[in-house]
Amino acid sequence: MEYFFYTKKLTVGYNGKPLIKDIEINLKKGKILTLIGPNGSGKSTILKSITKHLKSICGTIYIDNKSIETMSNKDISHKLAVVLTDKLKTELMTCKDVVSTGRYPYTGMLGILSEDDNLQVKNAMELVNAWDLREKDFTEISDGQRQRILLARAICQEPEIIVLDEPTSFLDIHYELELLNILRTLAEKRGITVIMSLHELDMAQKVSDLVMCVKGEYITHLGTPKEIFQKDLISELYDLSNGSYNPMFGSFEMERTKGDPKVFVIAGGGTGIAEYRTLQKKRIPFITGILHENDIDYQLAKDLSSEVFSEKSFEPISEPIFQSALKRMQSCDIVINCLKSYGEINRKNKALYETALFQGKKIIENADEL
Repeated sequence: MEYFFYTKKLTVGYNGKPLIKDIEINLKKGKILTLIGPNGSGKSTILKSITKHLKSICGTIYIDNKSIETMSNKDISHKLAVVLTDKLKTELMTCKDVVSTGRYPYTGMLGILSEDDNLQVKNAMELVNAWDLREKDFTEISDGQRQRILLARAICQEPEIIVLDEPTSFLDIHYELELLNILRTLAEKRGITVIMSLHELDMAQKVSDLVMCVKGEYITHLGTPKEIFQKDLISELYDLSNGSYNPMFGSFEMERTKGDPKVFVIAGGGTGIAEYRTLQKKRIPFITGILHENDIDYQLAKDLSSEVFSEKSFEPISEPIFQSALKRMQSCDIVINCLKSYGEINRKNKALYETALFQGKKIIENADEL
């Protein structure tokens, strides 16, 4: 199999002291690799090493079958562009001036831009929706705008690989999604290989072709998002002892509330999610059911509720499960009924609600009333 970017037994660190050993990356052209892991795990160190901003301790890095150790800085700049978190010295430079520096590998000794160079600059700035910033002082724009300008600089360098360290930092959700869509487009339409680090696991899950887990002396896992974003794997990667990772939502959840639950939530079809989160924030333990195992409520209830009563996917709620839930509901003082209608397979949830009414329990529609 032909790979465009790959490493062999790469070891990275500082001052000759190894931090992460035997890094093996194999990337085809036009694919996105995302590094995830705890702060301080070495993600930035890996990125700086594969861009020659930091000398690797041993091993080899290849671009298009050539070791970067045999390539001049100019050769590398034709192949690879970088957007790192290091502060850029840009005194008296406009945003357009900063983006224009991406053309320097193609200009002469005087760095004079041709008509084609200026067109590349304009196109790159328009691609990241930053053309309106062209005359602004780079030091006076926001962090989110600065990130877009640096990406535009990398794009107009016409690289075959772009390396980014936390590119979504300081971006609001609108520009975060926009930036990741741009990277996805660059990969698919222009065949640009993207290597980056991200904190937002939900975004990494959506945008990546491969995901690398960085922790300790070695890479713990490398695989597709489907292989990596598993509950136990992510929980172990981030040492989650006071919460959990929910792969369905791509989110971290705070630990379930301890105590004897006195609230029973009748839910299903996504109606319980907001109530579960409200109860969790109020630190009120609760029981919920009867949920089908393919129900989105069930996916969150497993993390937040004290107890979940569930039925197999697409099956009518059985009498034994109904009786177990009914018995448990009798120990609760309050019932939150999230359902407005009932279908054939969850008809016994209606019986739960009617029993709660008959028993004179306090029934409310949402947890905010508590």
